[in-house]
Amino acid sequence: MSKTITVSTDDILLMLCNSVTNVLGAATNTEIGYSAMVQKINKTCLKPDIGTFVLFDGGFSGLVVINFTAPAALEIYRTYMSNMGIPLEELAAVHTSDEVGNVLGELMNQIVGDFTGKVGQQLLTSITQNQPKMLTINKEVVVSINTNLDRPQARRVTFKTNRHNIFYLELAMDKTEFIKLHDFESPDELNPDEILRQNSLSPTNSPATAASQPDIDIDLLEELGI
Repeated sequence: MSKTITVSTDDILLMLCNSVTNVLGAATNTEIGYSAMVQKINKTCLKPDIGTFVLFDGGFSGLVVINFTAPAALEIYRTYMSNMGIPLEELAAVHTSDEVGNVLGELMNQIVGDFTGKVGQQLLTSITQNQPKMLTINKEVVVSINTNLDRPQARRVTFKTNRHNIFYLELAMDKTEFIKLHDFESPDELNPDEILRQNSLSPTNSPATAASQPDIDIDLLEELGI
């Protein structure tokens, strides 16, 4: 008899941490690391200098909070935009700029999107997210899920950027376990680059195939200016 495999709240937290490092690492083309020690906390808070949070619901409910210090926020923003080809002199120089908040909000959206994809692939359940909310703040603000959790749990993980600037991830969700009843094949993760590559090589897009298409209405193409 095979050993029963369970996935706990902390395993789900690990999936989320990997989404943070994968998305921010790819966006900045640098290494993003996190502490091997996780803190148990009693409440989730938005803290200076930039706080962002996302609610998710579905197979289980939860709240994700990321608190960026000003140096960490600026480093991630400026490195990401520089990698996009934007000259450094055209970038915002202070963390309170709307552009910094907008970019970090989009990255937060990608992080939770990557996380929900992992949940669907590894746990075979579905969760949905709302749009990230960004706040530039100078004092602590407590945030909580507007729903009754039977056994709420909260965790905090410390992250470090390539330049050793610090930011924090907080997760609040109901204590839960997923129990694997039998073996299954996880759905393959969709790779947008691979999909585009395959489409560009598809036989239906080749010149030989296009030339062999029957009954093309030449008059219609001329009317459309093609």
